[in-house]
Amino acid sequence: QVQLVESGGGLVQAGGSLTLSCAASGSFLKVNIMAWYRQVTGSQRELVARFYSDGSTDLAASVKGRFTVSGDNALGTVYLQMNSLKPEDTGVYYCSANVEIPGGYAYNYWGQGTQVTVSS
Repeated sequence: QVQLVESGGGLVQAGGSLTLSCAASGSFLKVNIMAWYRQVTGSQRELVARFYSDGSTDLAASVKGRFTVSGDNALGTVYLQMNSLKPEDTGVYYCSANVEIPGGYAYNYWGQGTQVTVSS
């Protein structure tokens, strides 16, 4: 079983910065993709960023130029550096990992989420 643990959430003022961390642990052969999602009250969970094994990244249009995703899939670690935060960034941020396990199967795992609150 794979576990994902997020950290770094909190309360910040608009324009401030925050860095989220996520680490995977458990039994797996390879981490294919690690990603960050967020869920704002009243909205569906949305993709924020993806980090691929080759080092390439995807960022949602709403956070481009402000957020940066990095990581080390060999270690099952991903980070989300959030700058110039806005109140609309407020929400619960979830770490996700697509991992390969023995037998040739791949599964998506989710962390419990960490709250990010941006005040005006």
